[in-house]
Order: sequence, then structure tokens, then C-alpha cells
Amino acid sequence: MSSFLPPSERIWWNTPIGKEEVLWIGIALVWCLIMFFMMPYWHIYGKQNLSNEAYQTTAPAFQAKVDEMVAQYKVGEEAGIPIVKPPVGSDVYMLGRLWQWYPILELEKNQSYRLHLSSMDWNHGFSLQPVNINLQIMPGYEMVLTVTPDTAGDFTVVCNEYCGIGHHLMLGKIYVKE
Repeated sequence: MSSFLPPSERIWWNTPIGKEEVLWIGIALVWCLIMFFMMPYWHIYGKQNLSNEAYQTTAPAFQAKVDEMVAQYKVGEEAGIPIVKPPVGSDVYMLGRLWQWYPILELEKNQSYRLHLSSMDWNHGFSLQPVNINLQIMPGYEMVLTVTPDTAGDFTVVCNEYCGIGHHLMLGKIYVKE
């Protein structure tokens, strides 16, 4: 029989199901239930997914917040980009624009900060290396996440969302001091 021909029995739903088919349906159902309950479990206990917030904003409004933070907490400069050391527990702002992350942040180990991210122009990807933090940063939205660096060192912010010809040069830095 082919799929182009009608079934030999017109009332096909009365045809008994084979044991192998019932077994595979049962296995698929059990697997679906396991995955259904594992997703919220890993979100709560697995510490794998970021719990973040998103707010609508405009590029000029977010740029003003970044400029205010840079003016208040600038401690140095590297390759023309300011290095900012905000107080512990404060709101920290970083923006993506063609083709840089601005400014460079200097944070303290084992201290919490609220990191605000937004894009001035295109979609950008915020990927903190070597830590597994990945977010899509879009213009018109402010992504907010609470970060508590638990390792001192120099971390690189990579754009992992293609944003044009200079995409491969779009790097930022976050320094975590003891």
C-alpha cells in the first residue's frame, strides 16, 4: 500500500496498534516527561541559565547613562577606551556599537553588580570568555543581569552575532581584581 492510495479499511482508527509501536510511543512519552521536568529543575538548581531583565530604552538615553558612569568612575584609559571602576553593588553600564564594547570595566572579585547592556546600532552578541555567558543585545532594549565574579583575571567580551565588516574586531574587556 502506498500513501497515495486510500487505506484498505475505511475506519483506520479501529486497526490495532503493533506492540513495537506502543513501546516506542511509551519511550517517547517518558522521555518527553523527563525533559519537561528537567528544564525547570536545571534552571533553578543547575545555575546554567541567566535570570535577566529587559527594558525598552533609546540609544541616546542609554548613552547618557554610560557617559555619566564613565565621568564618575573613570580610573584610566587603554587604547583610547576608558577603564571604569564602579562601586561595589552599583549599576554598571556597557554598550555595544560598531565595532567595540565600551567602556572597559574593572570589577571586584566576589562582589555583585547589576550589568546593563544595550546596543547603539545593530544586533550584537555579548559573549563573556572564558565564562559561558551569552546574550543577544539589541538596539532599543536594555538587558540587565546580576553578575558576581568569582574568579580574578582578565576577561574578554566577544561579539558573537555578525554585525558587519568589523565584526571580528569587536572585543571588549572586563578586569576582575582581588
